[in-house]
Amino acid sequence: MSHPTGFPFGVGPESGPASSLWSGLRPEIGAPVVTVLCFTGAVVAILMYRRRPYGPLRMPLLAFAMSMSVTLLVLVPDARLLAAVAYAPIFLIGAPFGWPPVSYWESIPWPIWFQFGCIAGGFLWSATTLAYFRVTRGACVACGRRATSPRWTSPTAAARWGRWGVFFAVIAPLAYATTRLAWVVGIPLGISQSLLRQVRSEMLGAALGLASVAICGAILTVGLVRPWGEVFPRWMPILRGRRVPPALAIVPASFVAVLVFAAGLGITRDVLRDGLPAVDWLAHAPGLLWPFWGLGLGAATVAYHYRRRGRCSRCGRGAPEWSTATR
Repeated sequence: MSHPTGFPFGVGPESGPASSLWSGLRPEIGAPVVTVLCFTGAVVAILMYRRRPYGPLRMPLLAFAMSMSVTLLVLVPDARLLAAVAYAPIFLIGAPFGWPPVSYWESIPWPIWFQFGCIAGGFLWSATTLAYFRVTRGACVACGRRATSPRWTSPTAAARWGRWGVFFAVIAPLAYATTRLAWVVGIPLGISQSLLRQVRSEMLGAALGLASVAICGAILTVGLVRPWGEVFPRWMPILRGRRVPPALAIVPASFVAVLVFAAGLGITRDVLRDGLPAVDWLAHAPGLLWPFWGLGLGAATVAYHYRRRGRCSRCGRGAPEWSTATR
């Protein structure tokens, strides 16, 4: 049976990897379901905007909105999306030297761009859900504060549990980078000699580039709990001594946390279904840490937000911005 080429995942000419949660979804089933969800989502969004925030529809509306957020952010993306993002800086740095010898834009199939759109929609649904939730509980729609706020959201508490999030968000990428750097220097760490020869002959630049991206990501993650993540360090020209805009850290960290967590779920699903291969097992094992990487980075990002949000300009609640630079 032939399948439509416009179906972005599941069974078809451009089907995704087996690790995708939708690898077996058929167009004749998936397309009508997606259509119904889209129309239902439009109705729910209108109701959340126009109806009173209180009433019997509150919980159903919140449940649907949260489900849409989780589906679009975590369940739709697969590991190909994380790979596309990880290779972007490699292509950018290598462009002046003509490496890699292929176009970045042409190397990414259109279903991956579809997933980028789903991620954007997921964040929009998350923002809508959060705003509606705050309104329905009598909190400030801008900052989420009420007359009394939980202690765990205080800057001091957030600094404490945020460090644990950073710990998990640093260990995972460093473990991944260690395996790739070992292969680059010729150590067959957890892989066969045949795969090592293939890496060193055909994928040396990619292995080194991905390891470098992982290490840079780990270093930037540490900035979520260090003073230089709030004030640009002295060695940076022009920006030195200036305040780091919170969004400059929160937006990319949130994006990466979602990608890593979603990719890690797919890899974990593969391992639970098929087990780790006896040969080349370390080519897959670091991916089992990725769900913890995503959760840790997400927690560290939320903690960073709580420390940096300061006094709300809308409701006036909260103290001036709390900083690790003076503590």
